[in-house]
Amino acid sequence: MAILLSGAAGFIGSHVARCLLARGETVIGIDNLNSYYDVSLKQARLSQLMGDEKFTFHKIDIANRQALKTLFAKTHIDRIVHLAAQAGVRYSIENPDVYVSSNLQGHANMLELARRNQIRHMVYASSSSVYGGNTKTPFSEDDLTDDPVSFYGATKKSNELLSNSYAHLYRVPLTGLRFFTVYGPWGRPDMAYWIFTEKITSGQPLRIFNKGDMGRDFTYIDDIVDGVIRALDHSPVITTDGVPHRVYNLGNDSPEELMTMVSMIEEKLGTAAVKVFEEMQKGDVKRTWADISRARKELGYDPKITLEQGLSNFIDWYVGTWEQAGRKTVSR
Repeated sequence: MAILLSGAAGFIGSHVARCLLARGETVIGIDNLNSYYDVSLKQARLSQLMGDEKFTFHKIDIANRQALKTLFAKTHIDRIVHLAAQAGVRYSIENPDVYVSSNLQGHANMLELARRNQIRHMVYASSSSVYGGNTKTPFSEDDLTDDPVSFYGATKKSNELLSNSYAHLYRVPLTGLRFFTVYGPWGRPDMAYWIFTEKITSGQPLRIFNKGDMGRDFTYIDDIVDGVIRALDHSPVITTDGVPHRVYNLGNDSPEELMTMVSMIEEKLGTAAVKVFEEMQKGDVKRTWADISRARKELGYDPKITLEQGLSNFIDWYVGTWEQAGRKTVSR
């Protein structure tokens, strides 16, 4: 029995892989290793996994259904953790076609393979971006999500709708996880915490959008991984009339102001940043905050890492591992 992990070279995927391997699972990782951000970072994450005999990797694009079918034909896979997707709110405005291929066609392919191969359970990545223009906080899974303000958010909302349809029609057990601003070591260079750290250490000014009046429910990677594993182990119950599809928020339930994050990074680095305040960017939202009461009750999910501790861990990694190795990324 093996777990198929899509997006294995990604930030969340590589951390989930390490956790699954640590508990003795056999993991088959797939990723297309695209160049949305520094491919050497993805390869470095993979290199940490390749030494484990229970891990195998295949360079596959989830939009390629035939490649996926060939892989399934060779291996007995009983569960799927589907984290592969084209990420990035702002990039989705510039290049929507990439999101159609990966997030729509790719997700549909994974659903169809889960159905055809009678997968016991598939956990997939959704996003807080589905809440779009909602102004009521905290965001609850029962809130309407009919107003995505980014194309990325629209594709993630579509993933949830497709999943619900598959669960209803074919009784495929599916769990969607709405991630809230995940950060930490080995993270994504397009995220604000990485960009700010990189720019401060290289003496460049910070672009602060909406003139700093923004807030996020920053969620540390270890807490997110814990939620993913708990969801994987908690398959939705299939009943005669029920639909085996459940959606959960995975956040920290402790939103922080953007400028608070900037101050924490400055303090940790011992350097004051030059700040350039700009207007809100198209597709962005002012604040996010996850209501995690459903995940607490049903999964036992209980995030523990504060933003201050999490940023300290990231900066220690960035300065001591990534930057020390002479690696630099180009921030978008």
